[in-house]
Amino acid sequence: MSLGDEHGYGDTARADDGYGGSGQTRTRLPDRAGDPYGGARRGGRSSSRSLITVVGVVVLLIAAIAFANRGGDNGPTASGPKGSAAKPAPTAATGEQPVRAKTGGIPTGYTQDAQGAQSAAANYSVALGSTGMFTTAQRHQIVDTVYASDVAARRRSELDGAYSSAKFLSTIGLAKDGSAPPGQTFVSRVVPVGTKLTSLTGRSATVEVWYTSLFGLSGEASTNPVSESWFTTTYEMTWAGDWKVTDFQQKDGPVPVGRDQKASTAHDMTKAVEEYGGFTYAR
Repeated sequence: MSLGDEHGYGDTARADDGYGGSGQTRTRLPDRAGDPYGGARRGGRSSSRSLITVVGVVVLLIAAIAFANRGGDNGPTASGPKGSAAKPAPTAATGEQPVRAKTGGIPTGYTQDAQGAQSAAANYSVALGSTGMFTTAQRHQIVDTVYASDVAARRRSELDGAYSSAKFLSTIGLAKDGSAPPGQTFVSRVVPVGTKLTSLTGRSATVEVWYTSLFGLSGEASTNPVSESWFTTTYEMTWAGDWKVTDFQQKDGPVPVGRDQKASTAHDMTKAVEEYGGFTYAR
């Protein structure tokens, strides 16, 4: 499997496979030159080998596999929900109780309404972009929890082939078993910024999740330092006793203007990742 700008991910993770008309964003190789940390400022976003684009590799991998065999996909066509407000709804207290149940560490048991669908999409984004996707047992549990039952089996098979690719793992700096090199910490974390319900009809919902993600290896010898990227994923969901994903598409951005900030040291980045846990989300 190649992460290069000229290649995509096919259903068998071949190096020369394209995206099969999926229209998904490609992930490009990072620029290996220079000190990976050392106080250097982040590079430009326009380079075809920019480190920033590597951040989205995990979610891009899933999206590419999901759509690799689907030609002529025109994306979601659902209209906005009836009576939707003109302004975006903030994530705030609403009187609805947040979910308390968890399956494999993933919040489950959502309400069959707009709030439930948006919370499910946000939490599922976090799970699909986590380091757990690089461990077979955890990956299977995530897939079985997030996807509808009639989709999960196929996703497990596709993702097993992709995540077991030695070339893919080597490109992002991991060993064949998905572990980080000695003295380095593997970081893969999705942080939702907001959600938007674009359709809610009976047992079906379409939810967009705008998020930033962190991806890379934190450590003094890292050649793939932790960097950020921005994406929006549109989830098609179905109600089967709980909200489950049936399909999705991803696109770049919206991307904010980066501030002129000096990158943290490898020590500070590793410490932050180890000390700050992620969130679960509920509207």
